[in-house]
This record gives sequence, structure tokens and C-alpha cells, in this order.
Amino acid sequence: MTNKIPEIFGCMVFNDEVMRERLPKEVYKSLTKTIATGRTIDASIADVVANAMKDWAIEKGATHYTHWFQPLTGVTAEKHDSFISPVGSCKVVMEFSGKELIKGESDASSFPSGGLRATFEARGYTAWDPGSYAFVKDGTLYIPTAFCSYTGEALDTKTPLLRSMDAINTQGLRILRLFGDTTSKRLNNTVGAEQEYFIIDKATYDKRKDLIYTGRTLFGAPAPKGQELEDHYFGPLKTRISEYMADLDEALWKLGINSKTKHNEAAPAQHELAPIYETTNMAVDHNLLIMEYMKKIAEKHGLVCLLHEKPYAGVNGSGKHNNWSISTDTGKNLLDPGKTPAENVKFLLILAAIIKAVDDYQDLMRISVAHAGNDHRLGAGEAPPAIISIFVGEELEQIIKSIVDGRAYKGAKAGIMDLGIPTVPTFRKDTTDRNRTSPFAFTGNKFEFRMLGSSQNVAMPNIVLNTAVAESFKQFADVLEGAEDFDTAVAKLIKDTFSAHMRILFDGNGYSEEWEKEAEKRGLLNLKTSVDAYKQFNAEKNVKLFIDHGVMSEVEINSREEIYFENYSKIVNIEALTMIEMAMRDIIPAVNAYVTEIADTAGAKEAILPDIDISVETDLMTKLSQLNAKAYAAVEKLKKEESRAAKITDAVKRAEAYCDKVIPAMNALRSYVDAMEPLTATEYWPLPTYGEMMFNV
Repeated sequence: MTNKIPEIFGCMVFNDEVMRERLPKEVYKSLTKTIATGRTIDASIADVVANAMKDWAIEKGATHYTHWFQPLTGVTAEKHDSFISPVGSCKVVMEFSGKELIKGESDASSFPSGGLRATFEARGYTAWDPGSYAFVKDGTLYIPTAFCSYTGEALDTKTPLLRSMDAINTQGLRILRLFGDTTSKRLNNTVGAEQEYFIIDKATYDKRKDLIYTGRTLFGAPAPKGQELEDHYFGPLKTRISEYMADLDEALWKLGINSKTKHNEAAPAQHELAPIYETTNMAVDHNLLIMEYMKKIAEKHGLVCLLHEKPYAGVNGSGKHNNWSISTDTGKNLLDPGKTPAENVKFLLILAAIIKAVDDYQDLMRISVAHAGNDHRLGAGEAPPAIISIFVGEELEQIIKSIVDGRAYKGAKAGIMDLGIPTVPTFRKDTTDRNRTSPFAFTGNKFEFRMLGSSQNVAMPNIVLNTAVAESFKQFADVLEGAEDFDTAVAKLIKDTFSAHMRILFDGNGYSEEWEKEAEKRGLLNLKTSVDAYKQFNAEKNVKLFIDHGVMSEVEINSREEIYFENYSKIVNIEALTMIEMAMRDIIPAVNAYVTEIADTAGAKEAILPDIDISVETDLMTKLSQLNAKAYAAVEKLKKEESRAAKITDAVKRAEAYCDKVIPAMNALRSYVDAMEPLTATEYWPLPTYGEMMFNV
């Protein structure tokens, strides 16, 4: 296998190498220019590209093609059409036209539209994204596309993502030109999305309705052992997991996905995969494929991959770390501070722009990771709090403070790490530590946005980042392009920006109660739930931001707000109904049956020995009967709250009811059920336990 990796890597992708080989020289040049500049494709070359793509795909075993898109469901969608075209009454040929490559048609009324499409308004279009390579999977040619309605509104996540990439390119080039860069033709932003996940044995999974319907355990008492010994993190891979990961790597490599790092995460049965960074639209596509293949490959090994943010209570949940950077088409990373960052004016200006963007649009940053599943994770021991802040490291923070204070910066030199072991080499330390409690941390030449949930599409966080930073660039360029003395103006702008946005910088423990109080004093937002966050989405400044940069129109913004609230309500609704069914049909009857057996045992003992001590049976019967009665009452309470919430017609008020009334009722029911689990005999408890699920892989 090792020798085959370079050979198989990208073998199922219609990538640059394949295009160079199969396309006429002028067609190849035109297409690559389109990809490099982000301009519209020349329609005259479409038929040539389509035919070459079709011939290549057929050689790879493809019989169909599909326009692969990202509707507002959080996952992907596809409709497959064959290449066959009839010739006479008895024969067919394999054809694929430029028109079929560039444009497809899909039903636009059956996907979430937030009111943009009525049921009878069904027509929608998919449009080829040449910046993300086509690939063959399962006998089908997949063509990454954008998705819009008949009237032109974006009904997907890719369209605004591509627009945001254009926005940061347009405004970023203005900044580069101010520093004399005339060679860079495009500014690209890049992403590497680390993916955390849990693995469970399929036979065990199939016995849990909550995992099947919701992706997380709605009931479950803690196992005797969790992650407290910290022995799973980076520990040796179990044989079954290692084999699964090896197959996953190979499948991803064939699709040109740079799966680089794999390891055990903190919780039992939790793991992580990290790819190498790439252009953002491809990174988003690839992360969606990573999640799909994690599930698909798991099935082949008799396993199930759980991507919910909090599948188990009491242990770490799963996130997705979005490593974001910006670079030029000439290969310069604009977030590389260099050896003397205090003297790197361009870097400091870009850093100031990012700090300003995150502070100005902290509400949008929070909204971009808001999700019903992520609410169970944010603020817990392994995830950042719901408060947005930035960690830049000791060195950069000292530089920023020296600029704000108007004093010279005395550079901190990186120390030498000497472990005092003669055979172990010494090495140079970084000039700053890392802060894993920070939601948005600078990590050397990129920012790591750590708040994303593991199941989420990474498009929206990057849409927000790109657009907010584009706005900072625009404001900076507006000031500097008309400056009489550029050096003086840029120095003042950097100082003024750092001074105005110091409140967003924080290098301490983001998990602490003290930080929550300090953040409130600083005026930072603390949007604890997704519902709290969604309410900020169509704030005037946010609407203006997206409209000004052509990323989303007002109707597109309003549609997404409605979808956010509706999706939240639907998720909690499904969870509540699942809890009710499990409690009434499985758990409460099982406990009653066990109590009956205890009573029969006590009666049998007394019949033989009237004076025998049956306090154990009596105590167990009392405790379980009382808890079961409370659980039943909690089910009835949950039914009422869920029914009331479901009848509310206003999307915002309905989501508020699910958040404020239904979830507390769910938590109450869970508390009684989880208390009964350790009191009930194993053979009577109807669900696999946490111990069986997390330690049986």
C-alpha cells in the first residue's frame, strides 16, 4: 500500500494533471484561467471539457453523472442521470454536452428555502463550480455545483461562499496594491477543517432508538470509567479502529483529499482526522466527503460513525477546528508574521483587520456555529465558551500593547528546550503557548476557529469570516488610498484599530466563571443558546455587510434566518418525541417488570421464611417505583410542552418554546431515567449502557 499512495492519490479526480493531459492546450489555458481568476467560464469551451470529462469518467467506471450541491439542509444532494442517448430504436451512445456540464435542473421546492419557494414553485438550477474538481464515486461522475432558485436567489451554502471568496479577494487586492504588490492576481483564503467523531459497534447502535433517530443518546447513566484517566487521548489505536482508519485514508486519498493526521481523541471511542489546508470551496466540499466516507467506511467494518456534537453526556463532545488563512496566488501566506512581526507593517495591518472583523461581527461568528447539537457542547470542558474572543499569543499581544501605548517593542526571543537528557536533542521553543479554550486562536500562520460543531457544514463560518474581513479591508483601503503620507496613515490606522478592539483579545481560561463576568464588563456578547444567536442574524449591520459585498441579498438573509429557527425546532421536536417513545414503550415497562420480579422474590422469601429480612427488595422497590412514577409524570409534562410548542405558528416563538420549555422537560425526564438505570438489573434494562457503547469497539 505504501508504494501505491502517490499512484492512487487523486486517481478518481478530474484534476489539473488530468485536464492538462486530456484537454487541447488552448482549452486547458482558458479553463485554468477561469479557475485561477474566479471569472465566468468561456461557454465556447464547455462542450470540449464535457466530452473529455465524460470519456475520463467512463474509463473510471462511471455510467451516470450528477450535479452535486449543498442545499440548506446541512448535507449534500444529488440526482443521477446516465450518459446514454438513444440512436434509433435499438442502440444508445454515451454523450455529455457542455450545456449539461454547466447547468442542471433540480426541484427547488422540496429543500429548505425559508419562504423563497412555494410548493408549486418547483424549478431550481444547479451551476458548475469549476474551482472545485469533478470526481468519480460509486460509478457516477460528481460535478460540484451551486444551487439557486428560478428567480436567482441562492438556495445553498456554496453560492454565498463563492461570493464571500470574491469579496475578500476584491478588497484584499486593494490592500496588497497599497504595499506595492502588482504581481498577485488573486487573494485566496484557505481552510483545513479538522474533524472529530465517535465510533460505535453497529450491533450496539441498532439497539438505541435515540442514536438512530437523533444521533445522540437521550438517556444514559455514566459508565464507571470515562475519560478521567486521560489514557485514550493519543493512545494506541485498537486493531479494528486502525483497520477502519486505513480504509478511510485510502478512500479519501483516491478522491484527492489530503487526509494527513489521525489519532484517538479525549473521550473513549472518540477520534480525529485532520486534512492539509486547501482553497476554501474545495475544503468545504472535501469536508462533506470526509463525513460521508466516515459513515460509509464504518458500515463495511460493522461500525457506525457518530458525528453529533454530543453523542454521550459526561464526556467530551466532538467539534471541528476550522484553520483559516489567506494567501496570494503567488504563494505568499499573508498571516505569516515573519521573523520580526513588530516590523512587518503589512502583517500588522492584516492582523488588525481580522481583529476588527471578529469584534465588529462577533454575533455573526457565534451564529455561524449555532446549531441545536452544538448547544450541548459549547462551554463544556472540551469546547470554547459561547463568548467570542481572540487569542494571539504572548508575543503578538505584547506587540499590540506596545503599539497602543506608543512605546518600542522589546522582542521576546524563543528559548531553548533542554530536557536534561544527553541523548535527546535540544530544540527551539515557540515564542508563545497555545490556548485551547480560545474560540479563535492565532496558531503561527493561521487562525483556528474552534467553535464549529462536528456535524456542521463549514461553509457558513467561512462565509462570515471572509465577508467580515473583506469589510475591514474595504474600510482600511478607503482610508489609505487617499492618504497623503502612506506610512503615517497606516501606522495611525493600525494603532487606532488595535486600541478600539483590545476588548476582544483574551489569553486566559475561557472556561472560567471569571471570564464570563469579565467579558460582560468588556461588552462582549454571550449568546448562550442557538436561539439567542439566531435573533441577531438580520440585525441592520449584518444585513448591510452581506448586501454591500454581494454575498447575500436581504431576501436570502431573511430566508436563512427562518430556516435556522425552523431547523432548531425540528431537531428538538424529533428528540422530544423519541424520548417519549423510548420512555413509554421501553424504559418504564422494563422497570415495572423488574419491580414485579423483586416483589415476587420478596413474596417467595416471606412464604418460606416469614421473619426473613427483605429490606433490600423493599428499598429497591420503593426507589424504583418512586423514580418510575416521576419518570411517567415527566413524560406527561414533556408531551404537553412539546404539543404546545408544535402548535405555535411563529418560527421564532416556536423555537423559543422548544428551547425554554421543551428542553428543560427533556432534561427532567432524563434525570429520572438515568437514576433508574444503575438500580435496574442488566437483563431488564432495555438499552445498551454507556460502558457497552464506548468500550465495546
